[in-house]
Amino acid sequence: MLAQPSPLYRAGYSARPLRVDDPGELIAALPAMVGFYPHRSLIVAVLGPAEPGASHGIAAVLRFDLEPVGARRGLVGSFAELIGQICAAERATETLAVVVDDRLGGPLGKAGRGRRGSPPGALIAALAKRLGADGIRVGSAWAVTAIEENRPWWSLLDGSDRGTVPDPSASTVALAHVLDGRPILRSRAELTERVAADPALCAEVGVQLDSAVAVARDRFARAVRHDDVTGYRRRALERVLWQVANIESGAVLAAPEIAEVVAALRDRVVRDAMFALAASDHAAAAERLWLTLVRGLPSGRDRAESAALLGYSAYFRGDGPFAGIALEAALEADPGNAMAILLETSLRAGMRPEQLRRLARSGYDAAAWLGVDLGPVVR
Repeated sequence: MLAQPSPLYRAGYSARPLRVDDPGELIAALPAMVGFYPHRSLIVAVLGPAEPGASHGIAAVLRFDLEPVGARRGLVGSFAELIGQICAAERATETLAVVVDDRLGGPLGKAGRGRRGSPPGALIAALAKRLGADGIRVGSAWAVTAIEENRPWWSLLDGSDRGTVPDPSASTVALAHVLDGRPILRSRAELTERVAADPALCAEVGVQLDSAVAVARDRFARAVRHDDVTGYRRRALERVLWQVANIESGAVLAAPEIAEVVAALRDRVVRDAMFALAASDHAAAAERLWLTLVRGLPSGRDRAESAALLGYSAYFRGDGPFAGIALEAALEADPGNAMAILLETSLRAGMRPEQLRRLARSGYDAAAWLGVDLGPVVR
């Protein structure tokens, strides 16, 4: 059977189109595309429309979890629905598919025996049938037991088409991601662990949070009495920006500083201004701050708000895998978090990062209304 699909993961975006001239090269590039080495997964690459005189490029990549080998029509239908949404967003009519499963016996092994009649072959046939009804073609499909150098791959549509996987770490896509500072992890579990709450840090922050919230509440009350709510919000925003600057200089924030930022972000106007940082010179430091907050908060609205900021930052820079993980954490902390729902829906629908610029611009407007200049938009 097939497990429920994991969150949609889009490929990173680049000014240079991704070209893959060989199935082995495509398979070797998949870890960079999804942010980790996929295991027991179905990966579907959506091919964008070909430009005049050029070949198709990979516009987006989706990954789905596989459970024990086989196929369940209802879940194949849900896979096809998600793929169809992305194809519609990209104006695409062709896809490529790869099954990665260590339970397969290889092109001549027991579990891999045959083509369309094999478990992965049956999966691809069912998927192709559902997509074909919407005018979407599965152009090619391959299987591999693991994405490792010299592992054999074989076609699920053409029994004579087979080869071996080149070194994934030497893939041009992998090198580009590493140069961009985007690590390729060994598993999705490692990616999830990056946003897991740190029990020790959570305990330290928890001790400080009530006091930080009480101080913020007192400051707000004084501002109301003096008709200076805008001044309160400006100062709260400046405190958050100060901590972004501290992180940028290499500092590690202590629990009281983390708690102060959490308290400041409880003001909706201050929180909204933070989305601007994803488009600024301080995007990397701001993202590290949001990750610090996520690690230091065990659950609830504060963790959800911080994880939504983290998800937006990752989404904005084109890191769909990490964005999906962060937004998943946000919705686990608070299933009703409106921003996380919006961003997660956008990610699943295939909305490109540049289409989310309006949120960053709104953040700049919010900061300007408070009298704070966040500098130029650089991304």
